[in-house]
Amino acid sequence: MSTSGDRITQLLDEFRHSRDVMLTELNKSVIGQRDVIEQIMAAIFTRGHVLLVGVPGLAKTLMVSSIAKILDVGFKRIQFTPDLMPSDITGTNVLEEPESGKRAFRFVAGPIFSNIILADEINRTPPKTQAALLQAMQEREVTVGQETLKLPEPFFVIATQNPIEQEGTYPLPEAQLDRFMFNIQVDYPSLEEEERILGATTKGETTELKKVLSGRAIVNLQKLVTSVPISEYAIKYVARLIRATRPGDSKAPQFVKDLVDWGAGPRAGQNLILGGKAMAAMDGRFSVSLDDIRKVAIPVLRHRISTNFQAQAEGQSTETVIRRLLTEIREPEIPKYAS
Repeated sequence: MSTSGDRITQLLDEFRHSRDVMLTELNKSVIGQRDVIEQIMAAIFTRGHVLLVGVPGLAKTLMVSSIAKILDVGFKRIQFTPDLMPSDITGTNVLEEPESGKRAFRFVAGPIFSNIILADEINRTPPKTQAALLQAMQEREVTVGQETLKLPEPFFVIATQNPIEQEGTYPLPEAQLDRFMFNIQVDYPSLEEEERILGATTKGETTELKKVLSGRAIVNLQKLVTSVPISEYAIKYVARLIRATRPGDSKAPQFVKDLVDWGAGPRAGQNLILGGKAMAAMDGRFSVSLDDIRKVAIPVLRHRISTNFQAQAEGQSTETVIRRLLTEIREPEIPKYAS
């Protein structure tokens, strides 16, 4: 094997070890939710953003704050409320009069100028304030007045949302939902996990978490993940899967044409590939398998497919449609070469 290949193998082994250490540290404060944590980590290492959806009391905020504690980066939590203004997130210009007597504006940075942003209950604030996140999430910069300011690296937003309460909330528009790489559903714990949670959280003890990765290390790992190669075979499979979600496509299955109003766009395919690369790299592998793609298919596609009234009447959820697609979409044929 070449020296370059040896170096890449070593980096992937170190990456897998860092992943294992991160999971060990997180298990000190978060019990269960292994898949959720892995998906959040995959988004972090691909410069993606995450929407966590779950009922109250499932440790969504604890999960994010614990991840921030094991990463040596800046962390800010924004509690979204109906009276929150865009300037409360991005910052504002303040008029000052120094000793010289000459007035001048000084920019006071908002909490968005950090590495990890926890947007708690993002659907509780009006669209004007929700939109303040759009440029930051997509362009990784903020425009205040006549000036455009770059956000620090690494930068990622983890938003939480309560699916139960609809009164007094502002549902995120599709354009903003598409900015999130993953839509992750946080489910109830198992019986064994719940017993451990009840025992561990009622002792009054505090848990100390050690730092695992620095900001520079995260940026380097992001470069490593994006450099993981993906075969034309896997790309063809991703393209087939994405196009099969669109009811207007001639090759879409009949159940998609019956149950879906609109399907996923190219950004979903990009995120499937990036998510697959992250899963492969965190496992210490320098190639993306179709199982890696399938592993991230539901969180990538869940918020990018809209089912219609017929699907609701038949009790068919978006997750059901995605699982049927993963079962029915055939893998591309491997080309045969003459000897």
